Amino acid sequence: MMWEGAAEQGKQQLQMRVFIFFIILITMVSVAVFLALVQWGRNDLFRKAKEHGIRRTLQETTPIQGEETTRRRERLLERHDTMAPSQFLAFSKYSYQETQAISQAAESMEASMQVLKGKLHQKHQRSLLPSDVLPADVLMMITNVSGCLPYMLPPKCLDNCMTRKYRHITGACQNREHPRWGASNTALARWLPPVYEDGLSQPKGWNYGFLHNGFPLPSVREVTRNIIEVSNEAVTEDERHSDMITVWGQYISHDLAFTPQSVNRPSFLGEADCQRTCENRSPCFPIQVFANDTFSTSLSCLPFYRSSPACATGHQGFLIGNLSVLNPRQQINSLTSFLDASTVYGSTPAAENKLRNLTSEEGLLRINTQYFDNGREYLPFVAQVPSLCAQDPKADKEERIECFMAGDSRASEVPSLAAMHTLWLREHNRLAKALKEVNPHWSPETVYQEARKIVGALHQIITLRDYIPKIIGPDAFNQYIGVYKGYVPTINPSVSNVFTTAAFRFGHAAIHPVIKRLDVQYQNDPNLPNLQLHKAFFTPWRLIKEGGLDPLLRGTLATAAKLQVQDQLLNEELTKKLLVLSHNGSLDLASLDLQRGRDHGLPGYNDWREFCDLPRLRTESDLTKAIKNRKTVEKIMGLYKNPDNIDLWLAGIVESMLPDARTGPLFACIIGKQMKALRDGDRFWWENDNVFTEDQRRELIKYSLSRLICDNTGLTEVPLDAFILGKFPKDFKPCENIPSIHLGAWQETFHPGLNCAFPTRVEHGDFVHCSEAGKLIVTYSCHQGYELLGEEQLSCIQGKWNLKAPVCQDINECENKTNPPCHSSAQCVNTQGSFQCLCTDPYELAEDGKTCKGPARLETQLIHRC
Repeated sequence: MMWEGAAEQGKQQLQMRVFIFFIILITMVSVAVFLALVQWGRNDLFRKAKEHGIRRTLQETTPIQGEETTRRRERLLERHDTMAPSQFLAFSKYSYQETQAISQAAESMEASMQVLKGKLHQKHQRSLLPSDVLPADVLMMITNVSGCLPYMLPPKCLDNCMTRKYRHITGACQNREHPRWGASNTALARWLPPVYEDGLSQPKGWNYGFLHNGFPLPSVREVTRNIIEVSNEAVTEDERHSDMITVWGQYISHDLAFTPQSVNRPSFLGEADCQRTCENRSPCFPIQVFANDTFSTSLSCLPFYRSSPACATGHQGFLIGNLSVLNPRQQINSLTSFLDASTVYGSTPAAENKLRNLTSEEGLLRINTQYFDNGREYLPFVAQVPSLCAQDPKADKEERIECFMAGDSRASEVPSLAAMHTLWLREHNRLAKALKEVNPHWSPETVYQEARKIVGALHQIITLRDYIPKIIGPDAFNQYIGVYKGYVPTINPSVSNVFTTAAFRFGHAAIHPVIKRLDVQYQNDPNLPNLQLHKAFFTPWRLIKEGGLDPLLRGTLATAAKLQVQDQLLNEELTKKLLVLSHNGSLDLASLDLQRGRDHGLPGYNDWREFCDLPRLRTESDLTKAIKNRKTVEKIMGLYKNPDNIDLWLAGIVESMLPDARTGPLFACIIGKQMKALRDGDRFWWENDNVFTEDQRRELIKYSLSRLICDNTGLTEVPLDAFILGKFPKDFKPCENIPSIHLGAWQETFHPGLNCAFPTRVEHGDFVHCSEAGKLIVTYSCHQGYELLGEEQLSCIQGKWNLKAPVCQDINECENKTNPPCHSSAQCVNTQGSFQCLCTDPYELAEDGKTCKGPARLETQLIHRC
């Protein structure tokens, strides 16, 4: 019994110990959880406070940029006649709303980084990057709050009949593995790392006294005056090519790239106004003008705005990826990179929506309803009234002819460019009407997409078959481009920075100082005298009121192109009178091109020669091997001192031309490599399998620029090749002898044997149909501002559609918290297919349509602690 009592007592003691142990354990866990919750709460409060401060900085900097841009534009429009050319140029580069939003997000992000950097310097008395102090999640939050994050995420790629058959308007998802390759509003490709003076963002020439290879860079204006600029009379004519080759080059360059420039005055960083300052203060990078310069200006510089940065580059570059590695500043291409006729259709859904006639059963594009060219269509006018375009000085004040609206916002720059845009508008509508006749069962969306697909293919054919071989020569074409062998998904088709900023600007040295308009006999028309180029900038009224397209096109076909000669580069129309619409100064295109290359951090001449497997040129004697004009070489070396320092664009336009070419070996290499990437990296290239049928390809190859002119103007005789100079009438052919496309190759049967009823039409949307694996399929899509509710794809099975047709439901854009459609200063109100941003008195809506502006602005409050 005694042992039993002892055992019972021991058992009770053990139970007590176990109980106490669990009590202690539970207490410790509870305390730990409590402390963790307290710490989490403190961290959350700290995070929210920090987020609030950063968000406040971002939200305060953003409206300043938007409002300042808007106010300056409105003030300038009120006094259009006194607008400075630099101001006009800045606002003529005003991009579409989607691109504006991306540019503003990137600039807000960069501005906030500079503010944070300044505050950190004040607090720590040393130079620190925000990434040195702020944790990664906060840096990512800055990316999100600024508005950059949505534009950096990969797009959602659908896989259906429509996406397999037609390219997306943004160019996204044409490569399934790399959906952003070639898409609009993405960074230009870099083939060589950029060269910035701080390694990150500062352009070449930003810091006074900074040495490149032991020497300072010369002023770009000094380079222009000493090497590039010549009188208007110094023109050597190209005996082989017509001026149409220059017009097409400008037009197709606007299909490939448009880099938006900042027009913002970042007053939150110290009141830098690019129209007034000659200091290098972002976004201003002025071109210095010296006392002995003949240039007409009241300042000692020409205003110059830097290109907008791409999100998460430059001072923002540490926000994405490895926080220890900075991403140097990159620039945006607001267009699709592809040869896809974005000049006709736009590069965003919103732009496309504005250009389409959505009430047409024939899939037509919108036309001008006020003016016609002998019964033929003109481009519609822009919605923003008054626009920036110059007006007929003899017209009544009430009569205004606004800028044209096209797929690219630069359509009104010069009459010949506007004419080319107009030709393709007419061609789309001509094709669409003909396709509808051939296939009356096609939906408007199918007609539109098929016509768009054909027009894109024609752009590709004219450019790669007829234009590029004449530019780079047959040998370089075979070396860098060669025969088409099919789509290569590992090739990035994105337009490169060096191509659009330097190489494809070779054509600026081939621009005529005079515009000729000829009569039906291809003779000078006394009613339409020769026009100096500077009198034609942004003058759509001349196209409408001075004879329409026909006289202008006759002039480009029968006028010899200006030859690019080493001592006859850019004439005074471009170097002294660019955008002279008043007596308020002028601009210099050559200096702008040089400064833009430095702004983008393009490496120097020899780095690009090495890239193209060309020998580096180390001495003046070496340079004479590439540039045969010794006097030009001496001038270049006198300014640059070292061949490594020569600005790429200058070097490219002075290199001696290759045989049967209009460029030297370096630009031939860069242009050739870019064209091969655009062709081989494009899943929808016209020669790729399953893009067109064999019969359709045989028809497409017949087409030419001459046929385009025959089908869409009053011209009845044209050269067989519009780029080759000919004498009228000896070298001209009647239009009936110019091959044309037979659209019977596109005729399609609606498969009546399947016994399915015609697909249900949907309001605010449409469908396309195709055959896959022997089945008839229809794919529905909605117009901009609507989303599909239901299944997007229906199949015809045993005489019935397998699913009910979907509906298009209005998108409530105001619920988008990730990328709000309105600025926080405005109230968002949803409307059918769109939204409105509303302001309360005394504020009113700014031109961007999303920001409220007031009569005066309070001082911006910055973060006091980080």
